[in-house]
Amino acid sequence: MIKVVAVLNAKPGISREEFLHKWNVEHPVLVRKLPGLRRYRQNPAIEHREQWPFDGMAELWFASVADVKAAYAGEEAKRLFEHEEQFLERIQWFLADEVEIDLND
Repeated sequence: MIKVVAVLNAKPGISREEFLHKWNVEHPVLVRKLPGLRRYRQNPAIEHREQWPFDGMAELWFASVADVKAAYAGEEAKRLFEHEEQFLERIQWFLADEVEIDLND
């Protein structure tokens, strides 16, 4: 299983409420349409007395690197990117393998 891990920053001037609505409510409608997507998770940063370097992290699981490439080459991804421009200033991402560590060892 291959995972897209993306860290993101909201556009300056957008309220936390608007950011979370666009990301948590509107965006999943578009993400779900990516072909080959197996799983999707959002991790919004909690509010803190100091500013975190990121406003959140997203994880998207695919069966293979080829499936990631295909998912982001289509029209579904184009609409997804257009929506991201409404509320994201910056998004950084990488592909990863997931390694689960047994805490009982």
